[in-house]
Amino acid sequence: MVVGVQIADTMGPHAVIDYYTWGWNPVWDVVWTVVPTTASPSGPQVEWFVEVERSASNSVTYHIFITNLTPNPLGIEGRYAILNL
Repeated sequence: MVVGVQIADTMGPHAVIDYYTWGWNPVWDVVWTVVPTTASPSGPQVEWFVEVERSASNSVTYHIFITNLTPNPLGIEGRYAILNL
């Protein structure tokens, strides 16, 4: 397994952003997670979902849609894990 950070950003209050990343091998099983880097004990801060685009016969593009659930700027990391190298 290989893990890493593909996205590091600060999102505006209540922002929804499509972070997309291209050139991934389509035979890989990739899992995406999003973690807030800004502390806030007031409840959930972020939600996300992933859509996949077969952009070429040998390439996949992932669209990671991230929503800041808070009324404040929010630091986030978009992390990946390739499960089957």
